Amino acid sequence: MAPILSKTLVMTALLALPLGSAAPALAQEAKPREAVISVTGDGESAVAPDMAIVNLAVVKQAKTAREALDENNKAMNDVLKALKDGGIAERDLQTSGFSIQPQYNYPQPVDGQQQQPQLIGYQTINSVTVRLRDLSKLGQVIDQSVTLGINQGGDIQFTNDKPEAAFEEARKNAVAEAVKKAKTLSEAAGVKLGRIIEINENVPRPLPQPAYRATMMKEADVAAVPVQGGENNYTVSVTVTFAIEQ
Repeated sequence: MAPILSKTLVMTALLALPLGSAAPALAQEAKPREAVISVTGDGESAVAPDMAIVNLAVVKQAKTAREALDENNKAMNDVLKALKDGGIAERDLQTSGFSIQPQYNYPQPVDGQQQQPQLIGYQTINSVTVRLRDLSKLGQVIDQSVTLGINQGGDIQFTNDKPEAAFEEARKNAVAEAVKKAKTLSEAAGVKLGRIIEINENVPRPLPQPAYRATMMKEADVAAVPVQGGENNYTVSVTVTFAIEQ
């Protein structure tokens, strides 16, 4: 009988081990959860742009692809030369698109029968993206480019070369707004605001939003295209979690 009793005691001890190790976990789960207040704050910082990104394109049509390409090349080379002569660096000029497409005429149906399209020529499009770091020259650059052959594009994006300082200011404003909200909520609820437990910056990182102002930029030439730089608004959103003191 002794061997049987020994085996029984061993099995009882093994079964008891998981129960003993689970006891601290159960005690931890039974611990009341810490009361918190979680708020979101939005911060903004406005700064004048110091760079413009402009898209310019030359569109040419001719009877043959060769003719269309030759005309396009001449106009774009003249534009690029003028931009470089005006002080724009190679790194700020980038070809952003190029295409050669056949052009068709679609005749009206005859006696209810659809007619075959007729090839009437070719169209070439060559576009360049320009980063302009001297905004006082923006109107002049657009005007000169159109004179030399640019006939499509002109989309302008005002931005900042180094927006880090603006984002830092926006972050500070976002946290300040979150703290203010948390204090208002805690006072309204009759509780005392405790330490900050967690701060998260919400992603994705926001892009600058243009906020135009009335001041007109000074053009370098009276014939230049009138443009406004305005301001860029950089916004940041943060979520802050505070403990509630018991």
